[in-house]
Amino acid sequence: MFIFITSIVFFMPIPNGSADTPGDSITILFTHDMHDNLLPFEVEREQGKMTVGGYARLSSAIQEQRSKDPDAIVVDAGDFSMGTLFQTVFTSHGPSLTMLGQMGYDATTFGNHEFDFRADGLAESLLAAKDSGVRLPGIVMSNMEFPKDEDGKIAADVQALKEAVDAYGVKDYIVLERKGVKIGIFGLMGEEAAGNAPMSGVTFRDAVENAKSTVAALKEKEGVDLVIALSHSGTATDPSKSEDERLAKSVSGIDVIISGHSHTTLMEPIIVGDTVIVSAGEYGENLGILNISQDSKANWAVNQYQLRKIDESLPADPVIAVTIEDYKQTIQEEYLNRFGMEFDEVLAVSSFDFTPFTELGVEQREEPIGNLIGDAFIHTIRELEGSAYEPIAAAVVPYGNIRDSFSKGPITVADVFKVYSLGVGSDGSSGYPLLDIYLTGKELKTVAEVDASITPIMNEVQLYIAGLSYTFNTNRFLFNKVTDIQLQSFDGTKEEIDDEKLYRVVGGLYSVQMLPYVNEKSFGILSVVPKNEDGSPVTDFEDRIIYMNEQQEVKEWYAIANYFKSFEKMDDVAKVPAYYEHAKDRKIVEHDANILAVLTKPNGIILTAYAVLLTFVGLLALLIAVLLKKRKRKLGKVSV
Repeated sequence: MFIFITSIVFFMPIPNGSADTPGDSITILFTHDMHDNLLPFEVEREQGKMTVGGYARLSSAIQEQRSKDPDAIVVDAGDFSMGTLFQTVFTSHGPSLTMLGQMGYDATTFGNHEFDFRADGLAESLLAAKDSGVRLPGIVMSNMEFPKDEDGKIAADVQALKEAVDAYGVKDYIVLERKGVKIGIFGLMGEEAAGNAPMSGVTFRDAVENAKSTVAALKEKEGVDLVIALSHSGTATDPSKSEDERLAKSVSGIDVIISGHSHTTLMEPIIVGDTVIVSAGEYGENLGILNISQDSKANWAVNQYQLRKIDESLPADPVIAVTIEDYKQTIQEEYLNRFGMEFDEVLAVSSFDFTPFTELGVEQREEPIGNLIGDAFIHTIRELEGSAYEPIAAAVVPYGNIRDSFSKGPITVADVFKVYSLGVGSDGSSGYPLLDIYLTGKELKTVAEVDASITPIMNEVQLYIAGLSYTFNTNRFLFNKVTDIQLQSFDGTKEEIDDEKLYRVVGGLYSVQMLPYVNEKSFGILSVVPKNEDGSPVTDFEDRIIYMNEQQEVKEWYAIANYFKSFEKMDDVAKVPAYYEHAKDRKIVEHDANILAVLTKPNGIILTAYAVLLTFVGLLALLIAVLLKKRKRKLGKVSV
């Protein structure tokens, strides 16, 4: 879940805070949802494009604030990893944690993306960070459990994580003391976030109930004066989905909630009772600064709140800058060399901006970036297979897997990876691999209907499908929205779909594995069964992975990077074709409320529904007729 609340950042001065009595103010510096953005990045704001973020500048901002208040604490609310090329050495070097340690963070918690490499991947990362020898932040996570099977045993990978957690020293909470104030800090994983880590191997207790017992322990056992929750749960404009507001309402005794997961930028704190909820936005674009002190009732009140923009006004911390460069070299040697690509290599230049990431998925519509990614999958597989290439009918690209967008100007390997960075392959290395499956023509049509019907319910499942052209009307009945669909080649040529024929379809490991869940999400009305060439159901999706050679999987990001390199060159630099500046009638969305537009062209599903409805109406009419007939007879007898 991603929520973006934008406004003009305002700044307030932070007091120096040098006294040493319990009544003095406490400064909390905070971040969340950093997603391995160690380097500065470009964003589009009202004042135009600007370069923000980067750990070298962030470190300077932290030092700047600690020069004003040496007792300030620095915390992070999770999802510190996954999102850039730095994640490729997550298991071998644990760069996220080591960098937080070097910048002086006191504590962090796990977000759902820390489990992207599953339990054993996180275990390796924790141990790698511990072995680095640098000062590390404390990790707090109070509602994580290691489940046992029927025989009372823990799975091997989960056991490895449990041992790594113990070795690192992950705790339910930690207690710090600043200016004579005892501060309890605990971590939580929210319900929605936990649901986004389905392969973690661990389970998470109810956040509210767990928080109640943890706060009680901090207050009664540890005698803390201030309770801070690092909550990877998030806030939302819809109160029913705003988990951290619900947490504050349900649990007394939490003084401050650092709210992560929803990527929210709160220009002012949310105050729920005696609890202060704050969020600083994503990717380290801002350093959150909260200064609080106790009022006459011993409740913690906000003195000042600031989001310090991490921009060019800040110098780069030279030590952090050198460490980042060292990591870049490690990534080159351990990961990128196998793909024949370089970290900052310019793949192509674009003369236009693609839709900004903050606008992607807001509407049901075709997106050029979705077209480009799908075309890249098809192109790279065709190139690899050469004369043995078997035509691909469609490439599936879920909106939820796109993590950034492309801007006008040079596009590098690092840029491409950031756009499509999710997952890990069966080879244990970063990035989901491409695979192929087969679907019948009828199932291809079903995939389009899934996009049309389920997207309004679950926006993250919106699809961009290269190889198809389909039209749907948002005002039609659920699961009957698609009114026209055909195969469409790159040049726009269209071909009718044979319902019984098997068609080759490609996508990433995660995307294709999710197709069978169509059954569940459509309440059993729709069905998609991925198949092998012979029509038999796929039982192990990893058997369908496509390889560059005997060992190297074709990663999704690599296919995109490879496609950029294939574009026609001008002055020895590939140029992104103007073809991708606009939509290509691959997904045509109509909003026609005319009764004919709504009811004509019913599919088999709706015809069945109509038949059931007509049967019901017929039976109802028959029942009414029988009752009227009986009534007439009764009235006739009375009149006689």
